[in-house]
Amino acid sequence: MSGDPFVVHRSLLFTVAYEMLGSAADAEDVVQETWLRWAGVDRAGVRDERAYLVRVVTRQALNRLRTVARRREEYVGEWLPEPLLTTPDVAEDAELAENVSIAMLTVLETLGPAERAVFVLREVFDTPFDEIAEALGKSPAAVRQIAHRAREHVAARRPRMRVDRAEQQAVVDRFMTAVATGDVRGLMDVLAPDVVVTADGGGLVAAARKPIVGAGKAAAFLASVARVPGFRLSAVWLNGTPGVRFDVAGETTAASVVVADGRITHVYAIRNPRKLGRLEHPAELRR
Repeated sequence: MSGDPFVVHRSLLFTVAYEMLGSAADAEDVVQETWLRWAGVDRAGVRDERAYLVRVVTRQALNRLRTVARRREEYVGEWLPEPLLTTPDVAEDAELAENVSIAMLTVLETLGPAERAVFVLREVFDTPFDEIAEALGKSPAAVRQIAHRAREHVAARRPRMRVDRAEQQAVVDRFMTAVATGDVRGLMDVLAPDVVVTADGGGLVAAARKPIVGAGKAAAFLASVARVPGFRLSAVWLNGTPGVRFDVAGETTAASVVVADGRITHVYAIRNPRKLGRLEHPAELRR
């Protein structure tokens, strides 16, 4: 069974679906739907098994995208992607780590379904245009135009994340020390002046409904967390980059940060308990 193409490419299929959906739960459902279709197909007619499976998972993810788009319109507060616990190995593929980061997935949310599918397949997985065209039911020329629009859209919004891994870890360590000790001055030093803290509670737990902007407000807010009884924090790898896990009064927060010029420019704090089920076991992400 280990040689079954679906089993061989399962991690790739999950990564494609997760990149398109920003939700591990939805991605798993899409992968399962792909398996059901694979189980019923005449394998003799499949020339390129990997391409076939990617095509199927893409179509299923597109169907799911249209459904979740309506759900997200009714979402309480800010919507952030579902974080994944990863191993440091993911960071060794710098391009993959950047593309699965919470920051990038948040940018991908601003694309339409077809643009997102084309961008993910072309820019992240280097899928040929004719294969993307077949998956989307469009001409290769149309797909090239969509790819160009999507690339420009993302380039205008993507954070600059090509930071040395050691520098990223050093900044996160300074951030953790300052938060743990409630050191407002230390936080002011590690946060960029125009830092943005975005929290996602989904209406299920307390969370800021709008982003907190500016080092002063962000530092005061973060320093107050350490004063809550039972507070503890730990270093984790989230979506291929160093992050922080907060546990406060029985509630968990997964915090992903963006670092530029030695300071944190954005903190993504996911608090919705329905999005925190992937923090115990590392996800296998693959291109």
